[in-house]
Amino acid sequence: QVQLVESGGGLVQPGGSLGLSCAASGSIFSINAMSWYRQAPGKERELVAAITSGGSTNYADPVKGRFTISRDNAKNTVYLQMNSLKPEDTAVYYCRSEGYYSARHLPYNSWGRGTQVTVTS
Repeated sequence: QVQLVESGGGLVQPGGSLGLSCAASGSIFSINAMSWYRQAPGKERELVAAITSGGSTNYADPVKGRFTISRDNAKNTVYLQMNSLKPEDTAVYYCRSEGYYSARHLPYNSWGRGTQVTVTS
C-alpha cells in the first residue's frame, strides 16, 4: 500500500504564512492526483486544493489567491503554501493521493493522518 506523512502544521497569527508538505511512500508505480483537504471542528471535510501529475491545479474558492499547491514528482511529495492566513483557515489538514502501486498496478486511494493548522492572535 501507499503511506502518506504530512508535516508543517502549527500555530500562526492572522496574516501569516505556513507551508505543509506530504510525502508518499511504498511500492508506488504511479501517482495521479495529489490533494489537500481540511476539516474544521463541527464541519465536514472539504477539498482545499488538488494537483494532477501534469501539474494542473484547482482550488477551493475560499483559498484562491492565498494558497498554492505544488508537487515534486521525483520525491512523491506535494506541498501547500498558505499565505494571508485567516482564523477561518483553522482546521486539520489532510493529504490525499491516488494512483497505482505494486508491480501489479493496483489502484490506491490513501489519506494521511492530518496536521493541525491554527490561526489565531
